[in-house]
Amino acid sequence: MSIVDKAKQAAQVVQQTVVKKAVELAPDSWVPGGKPDPLIGHAHAHIGKPVSRVDGPLKVRGEATFAAEFVHAGMVYASVAFSSVAKGRIATLDTREAEAAPGVALVMTYRNAPRMQPMPLFLTGEKAAGGDNLPVMQDDRIHWNGQPIALVLAETQEQADHAQSLIRVTYAPEPAVTTFAEAKAQGTEPGVFAGQPMKKEIGDAEAALAAAAVKVDAVYRTPRHNHNAIEPHAATVAWNGDELIVHDASQAVVHTAWSLASVFGLEEKQVHVTSPFVGGGFGGKSLWQHQVLAAAASKLVGRPVRIALSREGVFRMIGGRTVTEQRVAIGARADGHFDTIIHTGTAAMSRHNVLPEPFIQQTRGAYAASHFKLEVEVAYMDMLANTFMRAPGESVGTFALESAVDELAVALGMDPIELRILNEPKEDPTEGLPFSSRHVVEAWRTGAERFGWAKRDPKPGATREGEWLVGMGCAAATYPYNRMPGGAARITLTRDGHARVEIAAHEMGMGTATAQTQVTAERLGLELDQVTIVYGDSTLPGLVLAGGSQQTAAIGAAVAAAQHALVAELLKLAGKDSPLAGLKPDEVGGLDGGLAKLDAPERHESYQSLLARAQRDEVTVEANAPPPMEGMHWSMHSYGAMFCEVRVNAITGETRVSRFLGSFDCGRILNPKTATSQFRGGIIMGLGLALMEEAQFDERKGRIMNPSLAEYHVPVHLDVPTIDVIWNDIPDPHTPMGARGIGEIGITGTGAAVANAIYHATGKRIRDLPLTLDKLL
Repeated sequence: MSIVDKAKQAAQVVQQTVVKKAVELAPDSWVPGGKPDPLIGHAHAHIGKPVSRVDGPLKVRGEATFAAEFVHAGMVYASVAFSSVAKGRIATLDTREAEAAPGVALVMTYRNAPRMQPMPLFLTGEKAAGGDNLPVMQDDRIHWNGQPIALVLAETQEQADHAQSLIRVTYAPEPAVTTFAEAKAQGTEPGVFAGQPMKKEIGDAEAALAAAAVKVDAVYRTPRHNHNAIEPHAATVAWNGDELIVHDASQAVVHTAWSLASVFGLEEKQVHVTSPFVGGGFGGKSLWQHQVLAAAASKLVGRPVRIALSREGVFRMIGGRTVTEQRVAIGARADGHFDTIIHTGTAAMSRHNVLPEPFIQQTRGAYAASHFKLEVEVAYMDMLANTFMRAPGESVGTFALESAVDELAVALGMDPIELRILNEPKEDPTEGLPFSSRHVVEAWRTGAERFGWAKRDPKPGATREGEWLVGMGCAAATYPYNRMPGGAARITLTRDGHARVEIAAHEMGMGTATAQTQVTAERLGLELDQVTIVYGDSTLPGLVLAGGSQQTAAIGAAVAAAQHALVAELLKLAGKDSPLAGLKPDEVGGLDGGLAKLDAPERHESYQSLLARAQRDEVTVEANAPPPMEGMHWSMHSYGAMFCEVRVNAITGETRVSRFLGSFDCGRILNPKTATSQFRGGIIMGLGLALMEEAQFDERKGRIMNPSLAEYHVPVHLDVPTIDVIWNDIPDPHTPMGARGIGEIGITGTGAAVANAIYHATGKRIRDLPLTLDKLL
């Protein structure tokens, strides 16, 4: 990082600190959420009901169009050739045989690619979406093993793939840092996440550790993980004059449109990105080089282009979770109260992105202590840029923290649940903020009872069934409540009482459209079939990213603002003869297909009557959500208590998870049916993280060695046990709808729960993921 960049970063930190302190000290009434959402406090017709997905029938019938299913006349298909060295230059590049192959329309390399700017790097601007900030096929430089070096367009995918195999290339390699050990030896730098230093010190943590009556001090390691969404990355791209149209698999349509405009020197309005359906995202489906390459090649050839990465292509081009090495030390008094918590370590990164794995995030607010030392250092490697992957930081950070808490419980001779409850903080232990809502103790109590924790023999290795050693473990889960700025929504209400809500949000299979249909119908007093949610299009209002478990809050706040604006507009149209005459917007809400006074529902008029009197067929309003300041005023998180039972074969070391329970405190649950799927999906990914997932990295060449689902193992049906999910459904008074995020909480804590159960079954403490059988023999 240059001196100028460091100065800008320092200024940004100071500015954010000043704003944060001002919001922290402001009266509750000045902050969004200071006045609870009216939806929290009354009986619900739709919220909390197990509604089936509104997009389910389309998917079952095969009528949901994904990114690689759009068809254009004259479309050609793309195939990518990848580098096989980690760093250096292209020495020779022979494309003649590929160009002469049947069906080939274009072979694009750095020699003929149009001039383009690097992608604006994600987290460096409000709408920046790029996975890296490197020139895209602009020169002969190689920056990682797997970098695209050529793109072939042909009449069919098979012809493109064949022609791509005919490209001949040699390299002039340069020394590359491809081992984590070498990267650390060359020196580390302080990690910065979202503009904030990844460092926090309170008191003298090391001295307190030395003086502690009981302590643990261990190092935990986690490997690289790769994205393996059921839908590989794809885009269908076409130019209409100077307008670029991209049908993408994206969780950031507006960000992608703005960023592509920057790459090609266009106005933002000249780029139109749609993403109506996405087959899984989890942090990896933002803007990567494949969309840029497809758009550039389409411009050169003058034809629409479809690019669909193979599974190997995803491993070569799309970042995943990076490797970490974490030290966790906890010092406690003899009665179990924590005196000090130390969580420090190093994450690997490339120099072309800004995402150190923020593995200390959950430790900031998990437990009470007098002394803290939290820090993430960064070591740089010549590798594919790493990126967000479900619960970045928390998923691997909770493995280390919650394993250490379990180790301390063993050292103290205490039940691990009781130790966690004993150290519950009364306020955020590192920020001093009050909790907006924290009922994790109830989650522990109800979860323990349902799981049968009281039957657990605390002695490791005490329970055996034939060859199988049986163990039970637990871990806490936490993930922050997020609501990013830029939320906006448009509502069009027709005379027949139908509402159309438009917002640039995303549906990646998690039930967003379904839950927001319920929320909108509830706010407007309509039936579910009277509401249509339109999303996944960069021309729609708002700047809503599907990430950070924040879409529900961001959309909900935007819809609430639009509904308030709609009520105000309808009251203007009502006239003196309306039962609503003289009322203010804050006094009115949706009820029975119209508006009514909140404390006098008999003062009611239907939407049909209101619009008919005004001689209007429809009314349209658009509004912005308030700035997301609530997270600076309260400490806001989703919580969980995770319980795992494992069976470990005493002869082979094979591990089977036989039962799992997640007990959650996530505020109001809008739709139990879709929420259960979200919780279970996160837990299943956590089981993969714990037992099998690892991107095997050839440290000689910087190449991922297992770029397929045959070699990169994820849980299959036989790996997944019965997963029980429960929640307390206590609304958070300071969030839209009383709800907090649920998309990423399921994966957090799961790895540690499995590891702790394995220890209980075998007496072996494994601190390096994945927990494979070779480590248990």
